[in-house]
Amino acid sequence: MRRLLHASTVAVALALAAPALHTLAFQMDADRVVPGGGVFVTGWTGKIPDVLRAPNTDRKIGDSKLSGTPAKMELNSGPAGIFWNPANVAKGDYTVKATFTEGKIKSANSHAHPYGVFIAGNKLDSMDQQTFLYCSAYGDGKGFIIRGFGPTVFPAGAAARPVANAAVHVAGADGSVTQDIAMSVKGDSISCTINGTEVWKAPKAEWIGAGKLESTDGVFGIRVSHNTDVTITGFGKS
Repeated sequence: MRRLLHASTVAVALALAAPALHTLAFQMDADRVVPGGGVFVTGWTGKIPDVLRAPNTDRKIGDSKLSGTPAKMELNSGPAGIFWNPANVAKGDYTVKATFTEGKIKSANSHAHPYGVFIAGNKLDSMDQQTFLYCSAYGDGKGFIIRGFGPTVFPAGAAARPVANAAVHVAGADGSVTQDIAMSVKGDSISCTINGTEVWKAPKAEWIGAGKLESTDGVFGIRVSHNTDVTITGFGKS
């Protein structure tokens, strides 16, 4: 009887765990290596922010490819990373924006991967001190995500995981989708706007300090998840 009860308990536990295991499997798409990788946009560079953590310890930014011109960049990511031009610095009140066009959500992925802009970048060239904050959208319309590095990852409450919002566009039948993404610092607040709708806003003071942002002043650039192909236009600051 005890064996039967034990077997039943195990079966129930496995059944309850199945959705979580299924989700975990979805999160484990292996990073690809993009042929001819590197950063080829004049003045730009890149980094894998969490390169000190497995499984990224043997990856390099050259496993992804950023090409084109600042007016129209083609980004093909292997590992997740950030890309920026050190000359692009924003201070005080500002808005950073870009338009992302995903020609086709990659069928090799088990789920869509997010992309967007980051702000407040400081010490980006360091291995363990970089700080920045990004807002990214998912091309399947799943939602958006807000996340910071300080230098370890810190969440934004509910937005630390994908948050559904009708403003995020859903890929069409051909798999293509376009997202206009902007992050703003105004007065005492930080916000993210997607396709013309403000989807997130928070007090600036909550994001600055030990283990968080050094300041909302800093470099701005592009953040992309792994295994993603996007065209970036309209990138800039106002």
